[in-house]
Amino acid sequence: MKKVINLTNSPNIACYSQAVEDGGFIFTTGIVPIDPVTGEIFNGDVRVQTELILTNLENLLKQAGCSLKNVVKTTVFMTDLTQFAEMNAVYSTFFKTNPPARTTVQVAALAKGSSVEIEAIAKK
Repeated sequence: MKKVINLTNSPNIACYSQAVEDGGFIFTTGIVPIDPVTGEIFNGDVRVQTELILTNLENLLKQAGCSLKNVVKTTVFMTDLTQFAEMNAVYSTFFKTNPPARTTVQVAALAKGSSVEIEAIAKK
């Protein structure tokens, strides 16, 4: 049975669920670097954006009853793949051992002018 998961007091910038649990899996929306308190987008460098996104992902998964260790697949969307090394340096600090499968793609634009967006699938 489908269960919707949203962070408490977290802003929602469009019509979507932040995560959905179904069949033992957690499917997250694409997460952009939004301050979870103010709802403001952070348009700083790729490293800081990636850190904020993965921290928000970690908190969302915690709300769902699991952690980053449960992530089996991520998709990273970037507006500039020449900044891949910077994103990857931060990403690797969150997934130190047995990282999930990952796809990284360059896109023309992301919501709210973000440079990075990450979605994830986790197995409970």
